[in-house]
Amino acid sequence: MIYPGRQKQLETLIEKLGLTKNASIKWHLVDLALTHASASAKANYEQLEFVGDAVVRLAASELLFEIYPDCTVGEFAAIRSILVSDRILAKIAESYGFDRYLIVSSSAAADKTGAEPRLADALEAVLAALYLSTQSLELIRPWLDSHFQRLAAEIRSDPARQNYKAALQELTQGKYKTLPKYSVQETGTVQGGEDRFTAEVLIQGKLVAEGKGRSIKAAEQAAAQAAFNKLVGSE
Repeated sequence: MIYPGRQKQLETLIEKLGLTKNASIKWHLVDLALTHASASAKANYEQLEFVGDAVVRLAASELLFEIYPDCTVGEFAAIRSILVSDRILAKIAESYGFDRYLIVSSSAAADKTGAEPRLADALEAVLAALYLSTQSLELIRPWLDSHFQRLAAEIRSDPARQNYKAALQELTQGKYKTLPKYSVQETGTVQGGEDRFTAEVLIQGKLVAEGKGRSIKAAEQAAAQAAFNKLVGSE
């Protein structure tokens, strides 16, 4: 049973996705998709998230097949791996305010480092709920396609495929016969803040660039991007 207040919340989110109050939507699944395991050990989104992992890959694959018919399978796989990453899915979920509708315990909510995977999982779970409502992508692609199409175009125009650590490593191996080294410090005071960590990247012992991020991984990627762009620009 879904209480009237919760039902209204779910309907608001569905409307944000650009969908009408479709009679085929299985609201109990949408409610489950937005319930974290910390709030209920038994009735949570984990199983739906498992299904949603396949659904989001299918949605991305269909779109890429349609808009880039000349791409190789390898290119499809590389682009899709970024589209369905936690980082991208969390950003999409965040753009619709998923955190407002996700039922989570206060202790789990306080863990800002878990916010990204939590949002990504919730989005996958919602995708599963919508897919299982119609056994198709008809409630998914009308609003998800625009995100994936824009991101796919950005990824294709990005020589580093948005993985600057890997791109910088390949560049330094070829140019300097060495690997970049990273040094990370916690410089921000707000847990989960955008600039909580500062990373420096050194090549042959010399500081090349630095970057900030809410996690060590994000800070290293930002530093790697700055270093990559600097080295490529100097060539």
